[in-house]
Amino acid sequence: MARAGSKKTRTKADLIDQVAAAAGLKKKDAKAAVDAFLSKVEDALKAGSKVQLTGFGTFEVRSRKARTGVKPGTTQKIKIPASKYPAFKPGKALKETVKK
Repeated sequence: MARAGSKKTRTKADLIDQVAAAAGLKKKDAKAAVDAFLSKVEDALKAGSKVQLTGFGTFEVRSRKARTGVKPGTTQKIKIPASKYPAFKPGKALKETVKK
């Protein structure tokens, strides 16, 4: 595990280890909890709902309008279709924590 303040990227396995340690759970149970949480967030986003975790942030689906672009390496114009994408908006408490 990386020391506090390092720039290491945390993986899902790291998160599971930390949840297990913090909650006094077996890694198997922590993995089940993390997987269930992520699955339910995905289900809510697929259904068009937002997932708001007060103080932490909001997961939501945003839309991009169709637009015209230019194919790289050429001047050929291409149509880029409208699309949806997942987004996360951090909450005030999370922003404040990161600033410290």
